[in-house]
Amino acid sequence: MRLLIIGSLGGQIGAATRIAVSRGAKVSQVPDVEAALDHLRAGHGAELVMVDVGLDIGRLVRSLEQERIHVSVVACGVGADAQAAVRAIKAGAREYIPLPPDPELIAAVLEAVASEDHALIFRDPAMERVVSLAEQIAPADATVLITGESGTGKEVMARFLHRKSRRADQRFVSVNCAAIPENLLESELFGHEKGAFTGAVARRVGKFEEADGGTLLLDEISEMDPRLQAKLLRVIQEREVDRVGGTRPVKVDIRLIATSNRNLEDEVRRGNFREDLYFRLNVVNLRLPSLRERPSDVAALADHFVQRYAAANALPDRPLSPDARNLLLTYDWPGNVRELENTMHRAVLLARGTEIGAEAIMLADGTSLATAAARRQDFQPPRAPAAPAGVPAHNPYANPYGGPPAAYGVPPAAYGQPAGFAPAAPAAPVAADDEDATRALVGRTVAEVERDLIINTIQHCLGNRTHAATILGISIRTLRNKLKLYAEEGVAVPPPAGGDFERSGAYDR
Repeated sequence: MRLLIIGSLGGQIGAATRIAVSRGAKVSQVPDVEAALDHLRAGHGAELVMVDVGLDIGRLVRSLEQERIHVSVVACGVGADAQAAVRAIKAGAREYIPLPPDPELIAAVLEAVASEDHALIFRDPAMERVVSLAEQIAPADATVLITGESGTGKEVMARFLHRKSRRADQRFVSVNCAAIPENLLESELFGHEKGAFTGAVARRVGKFEEADGGTLLLDEISEMDPRLQAKLLRVIQEREVDRVGGTRPVKVDIRLIATSNRNLEDEVRRGNFREDLYFRLNVVNLRLPSLRERPSDVAALADHFVQRYAAANALPDRPLSPDARNLLLTYDWPGNVRELENTMHRAVLLARGTEIGAEAIMLADGTSLATAAARRQDFQPPRAPAAPAGVPAHNPYANPYGGPPAAYGVPPAAYGQPAGFAPAAPAAPVAADDEDATRALVGRTVAEVERDLIINTIQHCLGNRTHAATILGISIRTLRNKLKLYAEEGVAVPPPAGGDFERSGAYDR
């Protein structure tokens, strides 16, 4: 844990430093906001900033956001000054700590920031196998590619690898390639010199240099522009970076981890991802199973999130009732661990009594989990009939919708079906609700329907762009461009969840 103290803290720097160091933190101190920004731009980094409440906290927070420097800000002031605390929180500080510093309060803040990395919770054999492999390869410096659906906890696994590696006492630096516009990602990764482009007001060390000696995570690397992939390939091969506007390369020593929720082999075939970069990244592949593939983990994760959010909201630690626990197992969690996490957070807030009952478990759109589970169980996509003996189970010419070929005017014998194979029954008449829905679309353009679908999906995902893009089957870059166009047209676009494409906990990846 790295702590940066800004200002004099009312003369309490020494006391705060001693407490933080005793709790295992590495402490640096600078006199003002400008010096703090220079410190962070130079790549020294920090997980937590404690700033004197008398300084311009608003400017500090705005500068951190504009320069995409991710660090928690805590304001400190002498005495329990309620007005100062309110001003600090409104300016963007996460917490307010009264001085002289209380050892337990400082320890709690440090622990809260450190706990954002999340523990790796698992019980299911499917996940045990992945974790066992991760432990085996963690001590090596080999590049690791972590794949899996959105929400399965790829960043959690990346941090697990770092903690188990020989670089555990060095920095872990994460870059979300999907969250940063492509025209800024090069500067974010490789750094820039002052004046290299409009807005480069000072020299900035990139994430590769910031992670020197430690681990660099390239999150959702499949969203990276192909032109930047070529430069990344050179960095991986040569282990040196060229800052934007720089004149000489800078050597770096890092362990590289990349994640993707897409099939990179398919992306290579489509020409969206460089084949040589894929092979460089895929030295070891860890595929995280979806939550429906690891059902034994549902209850363990639910209990973990219940305890965590009860503590975070100063609420009593209420266990899940037996009915609620059984209900969790009836749903297949398409949003994986992230969806379960958000659902448990809501349940903690909505629960009444001494237990969290089934009635408190609601999905993001307000639907009860019991109703949603019943709907998903009732909807079963049609399946193709079992192939007769001697016929391959997978027929590349079979009707993709599951009906027999004869229903499409093709002789059964042409597909290996036995003589007399009965065609599918005629389709049932369209339901009245479907007719109403179809009638509502008549007269509208495809662009209008697409816009409403995108906006509604983002609302369903509580503003989480990454999750929405996955559901829609488009890339983050495409979604970002669509939303920018809608905003220019005056359409109300739902705000992102906690920041520009910010994840909801580490399970967003």
